[in-house]
Amino acid sequence: MVNTWIIMLGLALFSIIVRVALKKFTEIPHGFQNVIESLVEIFDNFVQSTAGRKLYQIGNWYFMICCFIMASNLVGIVGLRAPTADWSMTFACAFSTFLTIQIMGTKFRKGAYLKSFIEPHFLFLPLNIIGELSRPVSLSFRLFGNVLAGTIIMTVTYALLPLYLRVFLPSALHMYFDLLSGTIQTYIFLVLSFSFIGSACADSADNDMTE
Repeated sequence: MVNTWIIMLGLALFSIIVRVALKKFTEIPHGFQNVIESLVEIFDNFVQSTAGRKLYQIGNWYFMICCFIMASNLVGIVGLRAPTADWSMTFACAFSTFLTIQIMGTKFRKGAYLKSFIEPHFLFLPLNIIGELSRPVSLSFRLFGNVLAGTIIMTVTYALLPLYLRVFLPSALHMYFDLLSGTIQTYIFLVLSFSFIGSACADSADNDMTE
């Protein structure tokens, strides 16, 4: 929990810095402005290509989720326990995706989305509900399991190594479990979230899903 507060504080301070810097941005980007605009543009294109152009509005929320999960996965490099190694944290992130699926599906497909729960027959309602509820569970366990596995391996590694070797040998493992695996797991979480949301809105935005 404390590590979560530290990450939130760090992200909040960074956002304030960016907000202040925005006042000095010019029409021709350079330096820090170029980095920020490139990140926003890349993520916006990623949302549109994965979920569809009609769902660009969820980009702001998931950009925040992306920054939080990425930061949570990377704090192991500085010796902090990753908040995403706790299932309650990953489930909270996955549950936000579940709510977004329901909201966007209802918004774009309205009654057709609700009707999909009783298709192809009313008797399938319990199975369809279970299938829908399984999405946040599987999404959260995938992220939680991978991060926790890396945390356990790093903990065992530090426990087994003598003190004079702890500075050098675990570096490669940190690069893999914290940096590489953390980045990949963040990407997978986002892709699956956008795929689920795009699928829920597919009937209304078929054209957008294919562009």
